[in-house]
Amino acid sequence: MILGIDASNIRDGGGVTHLCELLKAAEPEQHGFEQVHVWASQRTLKQLPQHPWLHKIHEPLLDLALPYRLYWQRTKLPRLAKQAGCNVLFLPGSGSGHGFRPYVTMSQNLLPFEPKERERYGISLTRLRLITLSFSQSRAFRLADGLILLTQYARKTVMARIQDYHGKWIAIPHGINPQFYRASKAQYALSVSSPARTLQILYVSIINVYKHQWYVAEAVAKLRNQGFSVTLELVGPAYKPALRRLNATLSKVDPNGDFIHYRGSIAYADLPPIYHQSDIFVFASSCENMPIILLEAMAAGLPIACARRGPMPEILGDAGVYFDPENSEQIADALRLLLNDPELRARCAEKAFAKAQAYSWERCAHQTFDFLRQVAQGHDDS
Repeated sequence: MILGIDASNIRDGGGVTHLCELLKAAEPEQHGFEQVHVWASQRTLKQLPQHPWLHKIHEPLLDLALPYRLYWQRTKLPRLAKQAGCNVLFLPGSGSGHGFRPYVTMSQNLLPFEPKERERYGISLTRLRLITLSFSQSRAFRLADGLILLTQYARKTVMARIQDYHGKWIAIPHGINPQFYRASKAQYALSVSSPARTLQILYVSIINVYKHQWYVAEAVAKLRNQGFSVTLELVGPAYKPALRRLNATLSKVDPNGDFIHYRGSIAYADLPPIYHQSDIFVFASSCENMPIILLEAMAAGLPIACARRGPMPEILGDAGVYFDPENSEQIADALRLLLNDPELRARCAEKAFAKAQAYSWERCAHQTFDFLRQVAQGHDDS
């Protein structure tokens, strides 16, 4: 069999990470696929691994803006997939086969499916785009022969929107890059801490309206005012309106940048040491499909304070302390609980590290290619 992958909408961030790691770990021959054809932009193709069975196909239109990519998907993709002899088409960036059958699509973004989260963008082009995506993705998912979801929470959220779906579906979580793994370090009582050994709190994520970094900053400022020797490191790119709100908060709670530092976007390969040098991780997102950043912090053996929203409790379980991400008092309480109890920190870190072992790209690749085989063979038998 031959597998086709439409990566026209895979351009950066978690989508590229997923596709790269999936193809690195894949053994398609074990599932009956002799060849895998990937159509993508030049930038995306350069990041993919080399395999004898992998055919990386550059389409110039995919280097251009969204309208050109949509035109290519509708008018060229079905013909190219048929010419390549594909038995099934996989769209990891969501979308539909535009007449090609069978196709398997994938949900990686829950923002289009959570109206309350979309409302955070106010009257904006971003909110309009998310509303449009909610309709287009719902239709693509409903018509798909196979649908891959990342968590049980995502399954409930998406299926509530496409109630009449009759195709195959499966929940397959992402894996974790082995570079993030590090067994939890020894935890010490806060009395040992001093200005010479300040505890570093880390939050890695895009600065965005549903990530609530400003509430985390307020919480850390409260802890500083109560005498806790802590700092906050914020890492990630930024959505400009959210960055303005964060900067406004920082100008109030830490105008001189004494204990809160925004480091901007950092290359994925450079992230593991940042996790490893930190003492506590905080994750205050209110909308996630598969919180890969949370998994990375778990693998890094960090005690975690986490938002009690979305799939986070499903992933972290009893290996962390929880809070309302829109309440700085609750965030401060959760962090204070960890700061005051080294045994709790150690217990949470050890449990989180143990839970992280279940998430591997080898497992993800095996389950994904097996599901693609099932859909391809099911279509042939029908």
